[in-house]
Amino acid sequence: MMRLSLIVPLLLSLLAPVHAQVAGTDRIESVTLANGMTLLVWPDPDIPNVALYNWVRVGSRNEVPGITGLAHFFEHMMFNGTRTRAPGEFDRVLEAAGASNNASTSNDVTIYKDWFPRSALELVFDLEADRLRNLAFDPKVIESERGVVYSERRLSVDDSSFGRLMEQVQATAFVAHPYTNPTIGWPSDIEGWTVDDLKTFFATHYAPNNCTMILVGDVEPKQVFALARKYFEGIPRQEPPPPIRTKEPEQSGERRVVIDAEAQTPLLQFAYHGVAGTDARVPALELLLRILTDGDASRLRRSLVEDQKIAISADSYLDAGFDPGLVWLFLTLPSQGDLAQAEKAFDREIERIVANGVTAAELNRARNQVIADFWRELATIDGKADLLGSFAVMKGGHQKLADAPRAYEQVTAEDIRKLATDLLRPTNRTVGVLRPAAEEKETP
Repeated sequence: MMRLSLIVPLLLSLLAPVHAQVAGTDRIESVTLANGMTLLVWPDPDIPNVALYNWVRVGSRNEVPGITGLAHFFEHMMFNGTRTRAPGEFDRVLEAAGASNNASTSNDVTIYKDWFPRSALELVFDLEADRLRNLAFDPKVIESERGVVYSERRLSVDDSSFGRLMEQVQATAFVAHPYTNPTIGWPSDIEGWTVDDLKTFFATHYAPNNCTMILVGDVEPKQVFALARKYFEGIPRQEPPPPIRTKEPEQSGERRVVIDAEAQTPLLQFAYHGVAGTDARVPALELLLRILTDGDASRLRRSLVEDQKIAISADSYLDAGFDPGLVWLFLTLPSQGDLAQAEKAFDREIERIVANGVTAAELNRARNQVIADFWRELATIDGKADLLGSFAVMKGGHQKLADAPRAYEQVTAEDIRKLATDLLRPTNRTVGVLRPAAEEKETP
């Protein structure tokens, strides 16, 4: 029989956090070409496929009044022809090789993504280099895509209660920093971009020295670097884009946005000024948001949705980019819901965390959730490419990826309480309120 003196240490060792390091990161190799383009390769031979992410350091923070939305517009234009290939040919050639692609734009970056069999590696490099070197500016294509973007804006903002309120809250939360710009662009700017605007923006931001290319999958770094020199190194570097020097001044009082709209459900949005992606407090902030909104056991969902039934959903979103972004908390109320009551209940939950902190059970649950999600993402080459690029470009270097789980394990309940005290202050937030407009009753 095992003695109690041996059982107790064994149990404690099983319960203690496991400071697991990400396996395989020692195989990551990087190179910077003569023109300043950076490539990182993470070999993963489990399946004969490759994920390629090209991170271009351009987003809505790089725009000024008159050209807002251009970063997102190029997400469309980059698929619409070069001086050597017709519009649509990029997609057709990729699909014929068994590949697929996508792209996304944020406040900080535009990411171009390709997934393909390893046999198509050189073809993909040829296609990607061609659209960096030879992008076409056909006026007919520009006008066509202008219409597509405007339709996208109508769908995601103008005709969306949630998107419309979020855009107004963001524009109110930032008074100086270009994070005030909506990624989709303001309507008059979408209508007014000129061909010269596009050419200047492209030459400035789509230079190789403004790109970081990530490849994960069944590839050899030496082969990748040789192909990169063949296809990309001849593209001339450009002067780096001008730095964003503006810093958002500290907010000294709550701001509010109220929209009356034809809508079925009232909305509440709370946007607190937060931290940048390189801030050491990001893991604690991610855990705090998990404790507040992730799952039925989270604080806001349990209290406001399950117990009091004054909201039908509670969600959150963290925007931690090159500069301090916003910490978003969202409440959707039932039809005829009481906005004032819901806001008071929300404030009580935030005050409880500031005053009393979080429990050990809540912290362990949130930590288990975020680390489990982290490992699940690393299980695919797509997830590896996303995480590797995020750390390389946004979080202070790809080397930090190896110890990412440890950063969450080291967060204490007191760290979270202090962070909530520092950030979740009424004077540090902008509150967005969407009130359904009263329906006019017909006179008998």
